[in-house]
Amino acid sequence: MYIHLGGEKVVLSSEVIAIFDVSVEKSSKVSKQFVSHAVKEKQVLRIGEEEPKSIVVTKAMVYYSPISSATLKKKSIQSMM
Repeated sequence: MYIHLGGEKVVLSSEVIAIFDVSVEKSSKVSKQFVSHAVKEKQVLRIGEEEPKSIVVTKAMVYYSPISSATLKKKSIQSMM
């Protein structure tokens, strides 16, 4: 199944490793390091022009999504059923 991350971006639910609220990046040193490494590797994509509300980590990319982490988590659970 697929999960719509915002804009025109859709990913396979089986590719999703984690979904975080964007505030975790600001509050966690480990999260900042992880995202910094992904940026250096050019594995980060910001979806749309809106302020990001969540960070979605997949096997290949890190996405900044304008959709809240709670909504994305609901979508991912529904896609598994």
